[in-house]
Amino acid sequence: MKHLIAVCAAFLLSSVSYGQWQVSASSGYAIGSATMKLGERIDASSTENSYGSYGEGTNFQLRGTYFFDDSFGVDLSVGYLQGTDQDVSIVDLPSTEVNAVARARAFGASASVVYKFTNNIYGRFGALLKLGGKTEGVIYQKSVFSEAEAEAFGVPNGSYSETNYKEDFHGHFPLGFVGALGYKYDLDSNFSIFAEVEYYGISLKRKDSEISEFNTDVKLPDGTVAVSGLFTIDNLPEGFNRNTTYVDELSNTNTDPTQELSQKVPYSSFGLNIGVTYKFAKASKE
Repeated sequence: MKHLIAVCAAFLLSSVSYGQWQVSASSGYAIGSATMKLGERIDASSTENSYGSYGEGTNFQLRGTYFFDDSFGVDLSVGYLQGTDQDVSIVDLPSTEVNAVARARAFGASASVVYKFTNNIYGRFGALLKLGGKTEGVIYQKSVFSEAEAEAFGVPNGSYSETNYKEDFHGHFPLGFVGALGYKYDLDSNFSIFAEVEYYGISLKRKDSEISEFNTDVKLPDGTVAVSGLFTIDNLPEGFNRNTTYVDELSNTNTDPTQELSQKVPYSSFGLNIGVTYKFAKASKE
């Protein structure tokens, strides 16, 4: 036991004596990895699957790293993902148009182990968490009235309804994997720049969603608004629920339209980051 205590004490002392802190800031772009079907694209002649990952987009990261010696260290980072639009439903038919996309607006964090292969090349791997944010759905729908519907509204044939709304999806806190391989170039004793390829492996199970904006107008064939705000966030049409909860099991006799079966959506990605690092002076050995 005394020997174990002595070894631990020596390790801690050496870490304090030779440890080094550094901070970095970076930005980059990632493409989807391990993509899944997100929706469909439909026109008069065909239906096509739409694949993607909500992890695709631009990211910004702040990172703090502590090296115990010249090779091993630990890394803690926080970041923000500005995801690109992913097609969920694209419909182009004579009487119906739909353009529904979704994109990530997410905050995350990671804790990693860092190893320097050389003074310039390093790798890191660890755990990835999503701290907050949302998957934002942006939907546009245009539906041309039938003759009976146009007569009911007192508008000419060719008139249509136009709906725009946003729905925010939230998920359970997931745990994923992050790995990176990078190259750094020292500018001086304190500053360096780096480039790295980074992989995120993570998916998110939906928890709930909320419609945050909603508006439906009735328009004439030339686009003139005949009825403004036919439906709004406070007056949703049948079939729309302001709040939806996602669960793992539903009774076959369930009649609650605000509950739906949950699903996992992909956030995995593979990207390139470029950034700058500031190294603090090493602790002096007493």
